[in-house]
Amino acid sequence: MTTTQYNQCVDAHSDSVYRFILHNIKNSDDAQDIVQDSFEKLWMHKDTVNFEKVKSYLFTTAYHTMISKIRRDKKQTDFNEVDFSNHIHNKQYSDLKNILNEALDRLPEIQRTVILLRDYEGYDYREIGEITTLTESQVKVYIYRGRQTLKEYLGSVAALI
Repeated sequence: MTTTQYNQCVDAHSDSVYRFILHNIKNSDDAQDIVQDSFEKLWMHKDTVNFEKVKSYLFTTAYHTMISKIRRDKKQTDFNEVDFSNHIHNKQYSDLKNILNEALDRLPEIQRTVILLRDYEGYDYREIGEITTLTESQVKVYIYRGRQTLKEYLGSVAALI
């Protein structure tokens, strides 16, 4: 991959990789760091990465970097830094986007990831499998189960509104 091709990749894919990571971790600074790390890894492996498969490489790298960060942060949480305002429940919903994000947050991490890759980013099942290191049938099962959970939750929210 040439420098020009690398720059094209940055222009073409940085926003979508950032959106994908931000939907999963909900922290813009951490999402920017993960995207930066992913592009740095791409630069370090530019001689071995095929230009046609760079989007898949970036999403796979970003996904694995995100998982590593989540695991690392989970071990380092200090009780004094807990924000108790996150535990306050507000029963008034004023925005559909908030309702959808809350529904996505209720999903297990793997279901949320595959649904975001499929429905937000438009990947097919095979590509999602490559990114998440799952088989195509596992991807289909996780998407189905996640959509069922979303359907049940959003149906109950609609009854409350």
